[in-house]
Amino acid sequence: MLRCGQMMLAQALICRHLGRDWQWERHKKQPEEYHKILRCFIDRKDCCYSIHQMAQMGVGEGKSIGEWFGPNTVAQVLKKLALFDEWNSLAVYVSMDNTVVIEDIKKMCWCPPQSSSAARSSTFSHRSALSQNKNTAGFCSGWKPLLLIIPLRLGINHINPIYIDAFKECFKMPQSLGALGGKPNNAYYFIGFLGNELIYLDPHTTQIFVDLEENGTVDDQSFHCQQAPHRMKIMNLDPSVALEILKQQSLRMFELVQNHPAHWPPFIPPAKPEVTTSGAELIESTDKLLELEEEFEILSV
Repeated sequence: MLRCGQMMLAQALICRHLGRDWQWERHKKQPEEYHKILRCFIDRKDCCYSIHQMAQMGVGEGKSIGEWFGPNTVAQVLKKLALFDEWNSLAVYVSMDNTVVIEDIKKMCWCPPQSSSAARSSTFSHRSALSQNKNTAGFCSGWKPLLLIIPLRLGINHINPIYIDAFKECFKMPQSLGALGGKPNNAYYFIGFLGNELIYLDPHTTQIFVDLEENGTVDDQSFHCQQAPHRMKIMNLDPSVALEILKQQSLRMFELVQNHPAHWPPFIPPAKPEVTTSGAELIESTDKLLELEEEFEILSV
C-alpha cells in the first residue's frame, strides 16, 4: 500500500506539472520538472515521499514501522507529508464519513499571497527531509491544486454489487487518478476498467535500489511499467478502497455538501506541525527503518 500511494501521488504530480497527456519514452530527454518529481520518491530518508518518510509518518497514525497500511492510512500519511512539500504546494483533502464538504475544501485550497521573505522566515525543515523541494517559486500564492481522496467501504466482506456502476464511473472522470485498494494481503493501484474487470498496477515486484547519480539525474526505467497492467474481476475487490480525484462530483457512493455539517467539530485546515523528537526516539525509529531495509534486501535475494 505504501508503493501504491506513491504511484497515485506521482501520477497527480505528473498531471500537475507535465499534463495528463504526457507519456514517458525511454532515452528521451525529459523536462526538469520530471526529474524533480522523481527525486521526491527516491528511497532515501531525505526525499519527500520516500518509503522512509511514509513509514515514519505512519507512526503518528498508529502504524508501527513495518506494519501494513490500509487505503485510509496511506491517504492520511500523504496529507501530512504534503504539508512539508513546498515545491508542489498540493492541498490533500481526505473526506470523512463518506462526505465531501466544499466549504472545507475552499478553506484548505485558498492560500493568501505571501512574500518570499516572509515565506522563508516561516519555513522549517522536517528533519531536513524536504530541503530539496524548497524553492521560492513553489511558495503558495492564491489557489492550491487539490488532491481529493475519498476513503470508502463498499460492502462488509465483499463489494456490494449496487456500487459497481458508480465505482466504474469514477474512472471516466477526466480528473480521476484511480483508486487504492486490492484484495486480502495484496494492495493494488487501480487505473481503469474493461467490462466487469478492473485494470491495475501491481507493486509486488522486487527491483534494484535506484539512487541519484553524480550529475543529479536518476536511472528512471524501473519507475515505469515494464509489462502490461493486470486485470481482476471487480467482485474480487476488497470493499475498502480510496478514490483519488482532482474535482469533487456527487456519486451514490458518497455525499457532496456545500457547508460544513453543524454537528461536526470545526474544520481547521491542516498546518505544518513542529516536529520535536528526542535523540533516543530518533535513534529507535532509525534502527527500525534500518531493520525494514534489511528485510527488503533479504526479500530481494
